[in-house]
Amino acid sequence: ETQINPELTGYGQFELDLEASNRHNPDQTRLAYAGLSYKDFGSFDYGRNVGVAYDAEAFTDMFVEWGGDSWAGTDLFMTNRTNGVATYRNTDFFGMVEGLNFALQYQGKNEGTGNYKANGDGHGLSATYTIDGFSFAGAYANSDRTDWQSGDGKGERAEVRALSTKYDANNVYAAVMYGESHNMNSDDGDVVNKTQNFEAVLQYQFDFGLRPSIGYSYSKALDVAGYKDSDRLNYIEIGTWYYFNKNMNVYTAYQINLLDKSDYVLAHGQNTDDQLAVGIVYQF
Repeated sequence: ETQINPELTGYGQFELDLEASNRHNPDQTRLAYAGLSYKDFGSFDYGRNVGVAYDAEAFTDMFVEWGGDSWAGTDLFMTNRTNGVATYRNTDFFGMVEGLNFALQYQGKNEGTGNYKANGDGHGLSATYTIDGFSFAGAYANSDRTDWQSGDGKGERAEVRALSTKYDANNVYAAVMYGESHNMNSDDGDVVNKTQNFEAVLQYQFDFGLRPSIGYSYSKALDVAGYKDSDRLNYIEIGTWYYFNKNMNVYTAYQINLLDKSDYVLAHGQNTDDQLAVGIVYQF
């Protein structure tokens, strides 16, 4: 971040994902963007950044290990980290309404990341409002599908809309999210006409460092040719962090998979097994 003058600030961010345990996996750029911020008039940046649809997903993407996976995904239009987005963000509504923020975003066509991670031109918007520990968010994004993607006959546009709310105060974190997507999410290469998605999470931070968490993630596929409406994701995560200090923590999480072995699930190779995760984090 660079202060250009008393009212204008330049900023940027670059993040690279290095997987030392897998030498065959190429390094991945997580974020790479630069922009300008002008006092109460907001900020504008361009590059590889987070899509505005994620503003609603972020409230429940707080699980210990999993979560944030019912409709959002990396390089999936404007639902998470993605390429070529121009983003305008405004905080406190031009300095006139404390806690009211909004964002507008445009994404150019990207076809260099593979057919399923490509996108056509798109636009999105989001708004959040925070008061007395409560926050509310809404987001919408609509994009052209590429010629290759729309060749499946399921429509020329991909769309998502989502609403969420959270409470974050008095050592308690609680959030819920509901979202719908159209021609956006896919299972084993088969694009789903429509999904209905729900996520919830509840956590408590104890003073001695323990932070237990319970979360629920659910997604249903609708209007799928050849199949009845079917659950495509359905699990509970129970886990906890333990913070030794501000730099170091350990965590564990167990996923209770509630997904039935329906014809759709079996045909698309969905995971139906429970899973366990453990880890240690040190932040420099």
